[in-house]
Amino acid sequence: MADGNSFAARLARQRAGQDTGAPARGPLGELLVIGAGFGRTGTMSLKAALETLGVGPCYHMTEMAGNPGHFRLWRAAWDGEKVDWHRLYARYRATVDWPGCLYYRELTAAFPQAKVILTVRDADRWYDSVRDTLFSLKTATDAYLAGTGRRSAVQYENRIWTDTFAGRFTDRDFAIEVYRRHNQQVRDTVPAEKLLEYQVNSGWQPLCDFLQVPVPEQPFPRLNDTQAFRDYNRDALQHRP
Repeated sequence: MADGNSFAARLARQRAGQDTGAPARGPLGELLVIGAGFGRTGTMSLKAALETLGVGPCYHMTEMAGNPGHFRLWRAAWDGEKVDWHRLYARYRATVDWPGCLYYRELTAAFPQAKVILTVRDADRWYDSVRDTLFSLKTATDAYLAGTGRRSAVQYENRIWTDTFAGRFTDRDFAIEVYRRHNQQVRDTVPAEKLLEYQVNSGWQPLCDFLQVPVPEQPFPRLNDTQAFRDYNRDALQHRP
């Protein structure tokens, strides 16, 4: 029997617009929250938490599958071209995770009313998590595509490895330094009154205090740990044509 609270089930409900919480806060297309933390710092849990608080829908890397037209916009951003951020986020009230976290400066300029949340975790545990999930999936996908002669359509994700990590993610010390430098740049750039440095294991209180909203009665969502990520993407890989 399927687990209705699993990562896959929650993700499916969110994509279908069925995983809702408090009444929506503010109009669509005007970001209220910008997540500046790298992937694997609790961004999926934060996405679910924000949506529970009415600050949703919340953009996340997983949203790319349902928005194929966004690939072109993200490629333009990578190439330094001007991007219509309001168009990209027309159906959202928040954004977290890659690739949006890399553009927190541009997003805070486009949405000056937004608050910024920097999700963080221990650097070594972050590296292990990325290596065992996203980077492992990239390696499996590359091998699969090499066997079929096809090219990945998800070039924005490949450029995380080639550009953000300069093709050196397997160099643990280098990748951790990139992670730490990014976090420090966020701290140095975003005004303190608009920034929350946040660990998702802190739960609702600091998040709700920052957003000035009531604390929900329901438990804080804990989604997409390493095993859940592996299970979800193993199933996806097995069902590829």
